[in-house]
Amino acid sequence: MKKILCVCMSATYQRTVVFEKLALEKINRSHHYGLYASGKAVNTARVLAQLEKGSVVTVCPLGKQNSAEFVELAERDGLDLWYVDTPGKIRECWTLLDTSAGTTTELIAGEPVPQDDFSNAEIKLLKLITEKLDECDAMLLAGSRQGKWSSDIYAVLCGIALDKGKTVLADFIGDELKCALKSAVPSIVKINSDEFEATFGLSASPENICAKSREYNNVFVITRGTNSTLAADHGDFFECPTLKVKAVNTIACGDSFNAGFLHEYLNTGNMQKALEKGTWCAAQNARSEVPGSI
Repeated sequence: MKKILCVCMSATYQRTVVFEKLALEKINRSHHYGLYASGKAVNTARVLAQLEKGSVVTVCPLGKQNSAEFVELAERDGLDLWYVDTPGKIRECWTLLDTSAGTTTELIAGEPVPQDDFSNAEIKLLKLITEKLDECDAMLLAGSRQGKWSSDIYAVLCGIALDKGKTVLADFIGDELKCALKSAVPSIVKINSDEFEATFGLSASPENICAKSREYNNVFVITRGTNSTLAADHGDFFECPTLKVKAVNTIACGDSFNAGFLHEYLNTGNMQKALEKGTWCAAQNARSEVPGSI
């Protein structure tokens, strides 16, 4: 069995609240709600645990003021969570589902960045990730940095994993991705078309995706919502159509794609099959109220 280390630097409490009809400027009473451990890599970890029990290890820094329930939720979902305490609180997000309109609305309540020193927490986190990598075949690093971490920490983490011979999937953007591509090129870069354009200043065309893949001698995977997924493996082009489903909750579809893609890629090495498995996981997630669920 292949095992994947999911590293989430932006852990989140995700509350999914279901309404029969949601109206602005009105009092809205929910039908029901669910609370989940979340964050991009945590969502991916939940899908991996559902794909194959025991295939995932999850590492997060957690704000110590409200971490207890997060740990319980992660244990419930079989995420094999290991964490480092940090100052402050874990942020919260609310997904509002309107069943009559079929819409998904996301509210993100970011916690203020603590003024405390994160240096000791960073040392502990790097040590923990280094240790857990020895148990795993790959590392998935996804999402933004929440807190006062070193600006190059994503590149450092990619370098540690690559030096240990691990496959690295990067699902982060902007300066963090550019920094990693300069010093520790991820095996796989998986972002969406808007993120590709914002990071590289180029349209997410097949030509540009293949050019980036050749430039960095790696795999690029670009999701495009309901449109087909485009990818390049060391410059060779691939395309995979999406599956049409009746969406219930579109949150974490990309994270679910990551789980299916990387799980299949590690087990078969087949790019087309990996794209198809990622697409299937994303579609199953869209049909579920639970973010990161198949």
